[in-house]
Amino acid sequence: CGGLAGSTAPFGQFDPSGALQGADDNKVKLFREAELTHGRVSMLAVLGFFVGENFNPLFGGSITGPAINHFQQVPPFFWTLTVFGIGLAEAYRLTIGWNNPTEPNAIPWTLKDSYTPGDLGFDPLGMKPSGEKEFIRVQNKELNNGRLAMIAIAGLVAQELVTGEKVF
Repeated sequence: CGGLAGSTAPFGQFDPSGALQGADDNKVKLFREAELTHGRVSMLAVLGFFVGENFNPLFGGSITGPAINHFQQVPPFFWTLTVFGIGLAEAYRLTIGWNNPTEPNAIPWTLKDSYTPGDLGFDPLGMKPSGEKEFIRVQNKELNNGRLAMIAIAGLVAQELVTGEKVF
């Protein structure tokens, strides 16, 4: 995978669709960036399903039922804040890892050569390992947990859609 972390047992270089065949380093980094982003969002989504269905002190406890229906019950002002927060986070992420497409001779849809996918410099607890081997080990853990979370949230959503009942 372009020298990046993520090739772990039992699958190793898992690319059943052949998306990485002939891909340059930037394309591999773009795929890894997308995988990390979606994995992180999925990990939060799984946690949100569990917490949202069992503990809901916000909005006077009026948000109830299966988690897939919670967003429709949220007041409109909360949507505005949510979209604004997502926009700020995405804008920050773009300035950290992506090349500016407005610069002269810039190639659109490319990541900075010095950027490691997913490394946004956010480590308030100082948990990022300093050694390269340990850092790759932690990256592999995050990737595998994110992969599992992507499958898990798809299953949770499917189960609630089919049954119409809360999962937790």
